[in-house]
Amino acid sequence: MSTTSKASQRIAALLDDNSFVEIGGLVTARATDFNMKPNETPSDGCITGYGVIDGNLVYVYSQDSSVMNGTIGEMHAKKISKLYDLAMKTGAPVIGLIDSAGLRLQEATDALEAFGEIYLKQTLASGVIPQITAIFGTCGGGLGLFPTMTDFTFMEEKNAKLFVNAPNALDGNEVSKCNTAAAAFQAEEAGIVDVVADEATILSQIRALVGFLPANNEEDALIDCTDDLNRVNPEIAGCVGDTTVALSILADNNYFFEVKAGYAKNMVTGFIRLDGVTVGCVANRAEILDEEGKVAEKLDAVLSKKGCEKAADFVNFCDAFGIPVLTLTNVKGYEATVCSEKGIAKAAAKLTYAFANATVPKVNVVIGKAYGTAYTVMNSKAIGADLCLAWPNAEIGTMDSKLAAKIMYEGQGADVINEKAAEYEALALSVTSAAKRGYVDQVVEAADTRKYVIGAFEMLFTKREDRPAKKHGTV
Repeated sequence: MSTTSKASQRIAALLDDNSFVEIGGLVTARATDFNMKPNETPSDGCITGYGVIDGNLVYVYSQDSSVMNGTIGEMHAKKISKLYDLAMKTGAPVIGLIDSAGLRLQEATDALEAFGEIYLKQTLASGVIPQITAIFGTCGGGLGLFPTMTDFTFMEEKNAKLFVNAPNALDGNEVSKCNTAAAAFQAEEAGIVDVVADEATILSQIRALVGFLPANNEEDALIDCTDDLNRVNPEIAGCVGDTTVALSILADNNYFFEVKAGYAKNMVTGFIRLDGVTVGCVANRAEILDEEGKVAEKLDAVLSKKGCEKAADFVNFCDAFGIPVLTLTNVKGYEATVCSEKGIAKAAAKLTYAFANATVPKVNVVIGKAYGTAYTVMNSKAIGADLCLAWPNAEIGTMDSKLAAKIMYEGQGADVINEKAAEYEALALSVTSAAKRGYVDQVVEAADTRKYVIGAFEMLFTKREDRPAKKHGTV
């Protein structure tokens, strides 16, 4: 492997020192049409092989833009396909480092056929081994499907481009008006990209992510825990609004790996470790705190179309790889806009299905408001949560007590409304009321949340749950 190309430098920076072993280093293009024969194509523009990250086996392909602009020809694609075959046999993740001008036109249908083979390999690998993509240069046209067929996507913040149709090819658009190929657009508007950063940070973050993930769908993701399992955190009570902070407090060594942070900010997804075991987290978010702990941005504590889709995809990943799911619930209802109404019902159905269909251990902690069917959708016991905990001041019910009183006692005076609102809050919104009916298993002090959640997942570690025999669902 050449050590001078960017493609090889990225592999070296990603993997443990001196661990990379190249496969197919002498492969070159065999096409001769359109003056291809005089051109040398070292490794056919794609370096493939295997190595380790913190001792864990991974397979890597890295496209070399210095060889025919990194275009994907027949042999280039076949190398990636063969890499997938090896990864599936051994049960280890595949990491793709993308920097390519796309399909190699000179190889026409040969390249097109091989391109399709990669789609097939990605499909077969989905849910069996983790797939990670990082985009450092151009990833356009049919190549734009590569990251969306994989589980996690990283994108370099300045030079990377991700598109199916180039920005200037869109009616009424140009790059200066809306750069639809830019990392910011793909992360914040399209929701495809999980992490946007500079190249060095991306490679470091991929290493961190691999540490959270199991090697395949039959392995467990766990390490030795060096944190106090009974750690008490009174400060978590002030983090009902910003659950990224709450999850960091709960996590072993206070480390929370957030994914899709720029997309649907009112829904948080990511990984923590609890007693060394990887846990996938889904949480509602009502505010964003700055580094000083002050509120920088207010959000509606509602389920949005984008938020539901983001969470559903994440829960599906966790379920496929046997990763337990923790939810922090603080939701008042559904987003109420004309735009949201176009897709919120379908998106909420997908999230409901994802939670209900998942057979991994599922624990829900109600930390704030839990109103209406939006609460039901958020991993409630009704749709299959194994345990539901709640903080003492949480509210669980159909809606805000004042609004409920106004509906039930329409036309009555303010005194009656206030009296009935207080009565409704005590009888129909209190955690105690929900616990008496079995909808909440334990009422725990916020400061003690970590030890109770760890205990819940330890109890659920050997959980086994079957579903009716079927090929697959259709939601």
